[in-house]
Amino acid sequence: MNLFRTSSTWIAVAALGFCNFTTGAIAADAKADKDGFVTIFDGKTLDGWEATPAKSAPAWEAKNGAIVGTGDKGRGYLTYSKNKNVADLEMKFSYRFPGKGNSGVSIRAIPDKTGRRGFQSYHADLGHVGIGGQVLGAWDFHTPGRREHRCFRGDVLVIGKDDKPTITPVKNGLKVSDIKKGQWNHVHIIAKGNNFKLYINGKLSSEFTEHLPQAKRLKSGMIQLQLHDPGMVVEFNEIKLKVLR
Repeated sequence: MNLFRTSSTWIAVAALGFCNFTTGAIAADAKADKDGFVTIFDGKTLDGWEATPAKSAPAWEAKNGAIVGTGDKGRGYLTYSKNKNVADLEMKFSYRFPGKGNSGVSIRAIPDKTGRRGFQSYHADLGHVGIGGQVLGAWDFHTPGRREHRCFRGDVLVIGKDDKPTITPVKNGLKVSDIKKGQWNHVHIIAKGNNFKLYINGKLSSEFTEHLPQAKRLKSGMIQLQLHDPGMVVEFNEIKLKVLR
């Protein structure tokens, strides 16, 4: 969901800080598993990750084998810093909310020059059981300057060339009963070209395909874990990434 609006001053600083994107391999010493995934969280430190904005660094820590975000210590994102220019990808991880919370993963994130948000991105929304299908298992469009369409849990969205949406239901998709309250849930994000899928616990939760002109699409950018609200705690572990392009 929409995290917060930022001033043009902060955006300018963010843009300067992120204009030198890293490309190429994830890390020189990283080894892919048999399926091509590389582990990007070592379970002990935040090496390869950076708080965004930097002042939110106290909100993030590596603890008990997980990345833990605590909303009372700051709001923002934890950005994967070893490759800030990812286009197509597959990403797998587990998440848990000990209580209530609103979080997710942004992909193809870039600084937002309009000043309406910190970053433009496609955002896979995650939240505690009970927060609703507009967050938990949804795709959210952090895309100022274009329509931010509905793609809730259970939706297959197709955005036409004319920016008109067509929504059909996911067949045999994720239900609330498939999500483990207060426990670890497993996520698989697939982004290939103009098609984006969000799976939770092995079931498709939401999917969108966009046919907008290339100038309106997000082509590549950063991967960011989100910390949305004060009073919340979110945990991530077993984070793996396969860069396709």
